[in-house]
Amino acid sequence: MESRRSWTPPSASPETPASRRAIRTDETPNRAERRSRRPQDAGRTSARGAWVPRTAILAALGVATIGVPVAAELDGRQTPLEAVTIDATGLPTAFEVLSGTVVDGTPTSLLAAVPGTVRMADSASRALARTPLPDCTGIAVDSGANGQIATADLCTLWDGANMLRGDAAVALAELNLGYRASFGRDLCITDSYRTLAEQRRLAYTKGGLAATPGTSNHGWGLAIDLCSSETNSSSVMTWLNDNGPTYGWENPPWAKRGGSGPHEPWHWEYVPGTVEKGTDWGR
Repeated sequence: MESRRSWTPPSASPETPASRRAIRTDETPNRAERRSRRPQDAGRTSARGAWVPRTAILAALGVATIGVPVAAELDGRQTPLEAVTIDATGLPTAFEVLSGTVVDGTPTSLLAAVPGTVRMADSASRALARTPLPDCTGIAVDSGANGQIATADLCTLWDGANMLRGDAAVALAELNLGYRASFGRDLCITDSYRTLAEQRRLAYTKGGLAATPGTSNHGWGLAIDLCSSETNSSSVMTWLNDNGPTYGWENPPWAKRGGSGPHEPWHWEYVPGTVEKGTDWGR
């Protein structure tokens, strides 16, 4: 028998448990390293994993809504995919935006919704349509003989009483706008269109101072008589003589001082009309 004190345990082989623990210790990170790596690695992995399907979905939608309609339209083989490009709010499609076929314009409903917004297009169109005499077309209508023109074919002036032929009325109303801007009031008129009966009455009361009934330019709606407040003002008469001809209105040569007829500074005629009628006396 061998003595127990002299017994020596056999040397550890590579297959012993101690050798395996040493190998694991050498090859496996310690706990501190594992704790420091785990959160970052897990975050990066989860972020990459979440974005991969999202990116794929966005790319597919982009190709379906933009790439396919544009390519098909430019190729000329078919129209954009209306089933994919939904225009539920009236906005332009993707192809229209990319191809530049959309005309930029703000809906009038949006303009109306903004406080203080002025719709300039509507204001401009109303300004263009506005005339000095809203109820007058400005068209010359000769529906009868001198002094026998239908009232419906004449235009009433700003005072609501005097009437003239359409073109003469509008021209005088435009002249009156300038007069009002200069003097702060409307041009004062005592007489305009005269019926045949009125011409006969004046011829009876004034004798040679009145035109032969049926020949007066008043009977054609082409003449007016001014108030004495106008003829007695040198500034007014100077202004009218300077500006009246621009609108076709003049104090005819025969009515001026030294003319062929009586001096009548109050009598003014619409020259385009009298020339047309052949009643531009004394010119």
